[in-house]
Amino acid sequence: MADYERMCVPESLFVTVAPTRPYSREDWSSAFVNVDDELTDVALIPVRGAIPSELKGTLYRNGPGRLERNGHRVHHPFDGDGMIAAMRFEDGAVSLTNRFVRTEGWLAEEKANKVLYRGVFGSQKPGGRLANAFDLRLKNIANTNVVRLGDQLLALWEAAEPHALDPVSLETRGLSRLDGVLKKGEAFSAHPRFDAGHHDRPRMVTFGVKAGPRSTIRLMEFATDGPDAGVLLNDRSDSFSGFAFLHDFAITPNWAVFLQNAVSFNPLPFVTGEKGAAQCLASQPGGKGRFWLIPRDCGRFAGQKPRILEAPDGFVFHHLNAFEDGDHVVVESIVYDDFPSIGPDDDFAQVDFDSIPEGILHRCRLDLSRETVQTECIAKRTCEFAMVNPQRQGLSAQYAWMAVAEREIGNDPLQAIQKLDLSSGDTSTWSAAPRGFVSEPLMVARPGASAEDDGWVLDLVWNGARGASDLVILNAADLSEVALLELPLAIPHGLHGSWAASV
Repeated sequence: MADYERMCVPESLFVTVAPTRPYSREDWSSAFVNVDDELTDVALIPVRGAIPSELKGTLYRNGPGRLERNGHRVHHPFDGDGMIAAMRFEDGAVSLTNRFVRTEGWLAEEKANKVLYRGVFGSQKPGGRLANAFDLRLKNIANTNVVRLGDQLLALWEAAEPHALDPVSLETRGLSRLDGVLKKGEAFSAHPRFDAGHHDRPRMVTFGVKAGPRSTIRLMEFATDGPDAGVLLNDRSDSFSGFAFLHDFAITPNWAVFLQNAVSFNPLPFVTGEKGAAQCLASQPGGKGRFWLIPRDCGRFAGQKPRILEAPDGFVFHHLNAFEDGDHVVVESIVYDDFPSIGPDDDFAQVDFDSIPEGILHRCRLDLSRETVQTECIAKRTCEFAMVNPQRQGLSAQYAWMAVAEREIGNDPLQAIQKLDLSSGDTSTWSAAPRGFVSEPLMVARPGASAEDDGWVLDLVWNGARGASDLVILNAADLSEVALLELPLAIPHGLHGSWAASV
């Protein structure tokens, strides 16, 4: 409206219009359903495009598959029982198998047909506060990630041991202590990092944390190929002052990089049955986070003490990557202004995205000689689940792929996949909006590729229009659609997954 026109209209007639949302809440929340079926080797036929014949391997995805039992719904989807979906690519065809992880808790609740355990994120047993008070048992729900290690598939939940599964049938073999590496009940991260071979061989680098007023990190490295795949190669433990909430970390050839978020933990409401353990976390007023850099035992600083640097304000769940630049370690992370949480009285299906902090990609440059940290924002669009080409893990990468909101500015569910040039800021985007919702994208390099972005991006998409899930295959270079396959299955919004190439 021109200025002279505005002058002629009474101010009372102007109405502030809320920004148009690129999605409906009904479509987004329709994914919060139980998985009712377990399928075996069901062929998936593209409804658009064709499956690349060079794609040979298995896409594994993990996430909550049971969100309700006998009319009692979980308070938060992260408390749902883990279900593995495997999409196997071979000779230009794809087949789907899915199985619930037969954990001790899942089996017990299946037999009883009722909820028997509390959840970490606030889910309570029926019966109110009195029924939950002083019940401190944690159900290993095996719902966060899934990775191949040697001849077994590991379903991961970071507060306890992994569950071992058959990589083909997905049948549960049981809890795994990795040939005696882990003690009973020992924490084992759901966020391993894979070193493509910056030293003598490819490795899976992971950790376990024992949190308290003084926290201990156990850093472990496992062989991933050859006859000794799964064998522990390196193992060290380090203690740090302060409570550690660590979901993810990053690696370089010489360092394992952790960010100790400035949070406190008050267990009393959990003990008394008022809250879940994760709801007892809160940002520490006036607190400062810290970077903990632990020397890898295969690197040139092996045996040295960890380095500690003050971190900028904010909260981090996930890191994109880290790399070394002379005396600097550069860490790229998705940063929130504050710890995002769903309170005891909130309904996760009705969450107000405007009221929770958005994740924004930042880069921190850690000067180890001067012990200083410089931070810059490298993308302003709400994002999560970012990754680089697996061959560039721990090295400087030019490209990243991530799940983003449809809108350029503002917090919304993740509806698009974006490729970001980390040097120029140029982007390419594939969108599932308005009725589709994306998950963690996985970049799979083309066999023998020399270009960093030569390959495909695989993503599991919730299709609100048909109330089921789709598998989309994108060209990693420009995110043009290669193929889309409709799954005969409704898989809730999930967490993490991995690609295992055929050998």
